[in-house]
Amino acid sequence: MTTASNTPASMTGQQTTLAIILAVSGAHLLNDLLQFLLPALYPLLKENYQLNYLQIGLLTLGQQITACLLQPLFGLRGDLKPKPYSLAVSLVIVSVGIVGLAFANQFMWLFLAAVVMGTGSAIFHPEASRVARMASGGKLGFAQSLFQVGGNLGTALGPLAAAMILIPMGQTTTAWFLILGCAGVALLTYVGRWFVEHQRQAASRPAVAIKRPALSRNRLIVAFAVIGALLLSKFIYIEGLKTYYAFFLMEKFGLSAPDAQIYLFLFLGSVAAGTFIGGPIGDRYGRLSVIWVSILGALPFTLLMPYLDLTGTAVMSILTGLVLSSAFSAMVVYAQELVPGKVGMIAGFVFGFAFGIGALGAAAMGAIADWIGIIPVFQICAFLPALGILTILLPKTAELHPEPKEKLA
Repeated sequence: MTTASNTPASMTGQQTTLAIILAVSGAHLLNDLLQFLLPALYPLLKENYQLNYLQIGLLTLGQQITACLLQPLFGLRGDLKPKPYSLAVSLVIVSVGIVGLAFANQFMWLFLAAVVMGTGSAIFHPEASRVARMASGGKLGFAQSLFQVGGNLGTALGPLAAAMILIPMGQTTTAWFLILGCAGVALLTYVGRWFVEHQRQAASRPAVAIKRPALSRNRLIVAFAVIGALLLSKFIYIEGLKTYYAFFLMEKFGLSAPDAQIYLFLFLGSVAAGTFIGGPIGDRYGRLSVIWVSILGALPFTLLMPYLDLTGTAVMSILTGLVLSSAFSAMVVYAQELVPGKVGMIAGFVFGFAFGIGALGAAAMGAIADWIGIIPVFQICAFLPALGILTILLPKTAELHPEPKEKLA
């Protein structure tokens, strides 16, 4: 980046760092907006191809299970041999999936398009999380939150795209969003150039030993098992709302599909806000505190939501999204602190497990909804945040050396 000669070096470095974090956040917005075009189309696809709830859940599973299986592998590959331009390649693959989604005319082709889109996302997330960490300047929670909020905003914009473009104008209009895919490729090519320069500078500096947490193997296993349970409680619930909330509102309150998408946008917007708030709070007050409040604190709202009128349901969904989403950035950074030096692999594990368990949960919710109805499913799933009590088993932050002396790579 070219700067004026009278700009202080420290300020220049900070501006460059923030520019990169904003770039990967913006690319995250584009990726997740493109990813959400599939669930945004669900009401239209259900009607046009006579899909049942289980098939809707299987489309979510096809899109997300690829992320579950592939993200840790791509993350580990990046730890061993970074690929600066793999981020740009990820958006190329997502764009191919968008073309498939636009012109698929049966369930099998819809499922294949979902898998292709999920593969692109699997490449994107661990590498983009790594770049955000490298550019953080030590503010790990802030950088992770800023990166994450881009994705949440992209997901939140999906229902608006559905209400204003996809549902009124049809499935093939999905192809118009290739313009966003091309913009994402260009943005990530810029990030890739920064990545190459960062790696060149890092190679010229002496290596610094990584300071590892003094945790036994058994304690690490317990910690990751608890993190898995917390991710399960959070992402099955959120993925369930992303997939079926519009159907819940249409069935319970008789809303039209476009109107239901607006309420879904409000919920997803609150998820974006909660994600952004959670990271900086975790930096200041501790990541475990954020995890405690986020998961368990959402329980009263989820329990109330299925029994209220339309206004009350909307308010509870917003509060649920705001509180429940605030833990994710803290959980990513906390997990990376458990195993320093494996930033990409751990990010891939957290993202992959979150996406995979959410997708499996959504498919299971669809199968149960075909049997007992979508409203009872929401009443049952309302208890999931109670798993937040397991946070008590996580090692205290002081044991993890939260500011290890290592290169943020």
